[in-house]
Amino acid sequence: MNFPTQIDQISVPWLEQVMGASSGALRAISAKAIGTGQMCDSFRLSLDWTDGASDKPQTIVVKCPSQDPASRHVAGLTGTYVKEVGWYRDLAAASGVAAPTCYFADIDANDVDFILLLSDLAPAVQGDQLRGLSLDGLRPSIDAAAALHAMMWGSPKLADYPWLQRDTKEMVRMLFPQAFEGFRQRYAERLSPDVLAIGAGLVDHLDAFLAREAMVPTLVHGDLRIDNILFLPDGSQSWLVDWQTLAQGSGASDLAYLIGTSIADKDERAAADRPAFDHWMAALRGNGVAADEDSLWKEYRVGALSGYFMAVFASMNVVRTERGDEMFAVMAERPAHQAIALGSLELVAKGG
Repeated sequence: MNFPTQIDQISVPWLEQVMGASSGALRAISAKAIGTGQMCDSFRLSLDWTDGASDKPQTIVVKCPSQDPASRHVAGLTGTYVKEVGWYRDLAAASGVAAPTCYFADIDANDVDFILLLSDLAPAVQGDQLRGLSLDGLRPSIDAAAALHAMMWGSPKLADYPWLQRDTKEMVRMLFPQAFEGFRQRYAERLSPDVLAIGAGLVDHLDAFLAREAMVPTLVHGDLRIDNILFLPDGSQSWLVDWQTLAQGSGASDLAYLIGTSIADKDERAAADRPAFDHWMAALRGNGVAADEDSLWKEYRVGALSGYFMAVFASMNVVRTERGDEMFAVMAERPAHQAIALGSLELVAKGG
């Protein structure tokens, strides 16, 4: 490798080179950990430039692989880091999607050792998964998601990116039942029986759930929740980040994941499902996409299970923290109520 993969490996000469600055233009660098990511490490890097490099950013964001062996192992198996590097290296700049600018992206052949240098979007701040957000607060993110989904809606170009075609269904089929058993034991006192019953139902209908294909495949974020979105303080604009689960799939499912994991109150969320879907459909049309609304609404209903599914799988495969435990609890609890209200399991069971 000719690039650093840990924050303490980043040197002034290397940064000058990748940022297009002359030798001696960067006096010093300092790093501070940011974010709450559990699959990789993120830092804000302050850059002290000479007067001759005043056009360069004063701060950037650096992402590196996690130092936790379990997280690194899962990332290697699932192509987590490959997908995020692929997004910034191959797709982001021309996408029109509200996402950070990438200055440098590379990954080693082992699919684990990588580095990303991204624009710092401060004063934008990370959403708070535990606190949640209202439908009105989510509208800019729905617009950003629609732009992403419209980008390759049913496009044959999806096949041009091998790193998008990585099929993990067999691995998930093998690991999910065991993961749910661990999840059920961990959260037996935190989650209600009806919430845990959704997980048991997913295990019972796992083959049918995994066999479902998007009516019109497109590019999806795959972990579209407010911890993975940056918001301006007034909420008027948002940017999608953390592209480690980028995939080919159902845009409607991506949207259901966002709504189900984000709105804390189950009654407020139940009232928001259809308006959120309608807003997304309008945004798709605004991006030039014509789609079958009834079929996509069914995909939305099934997609309510995806947030729960991610909560189970991720919670058992990343480094454990106190905030992480509660985050995964609400990531299961909110979509569980969403799935119950939308009849999601019943729809999967009937093959609808």
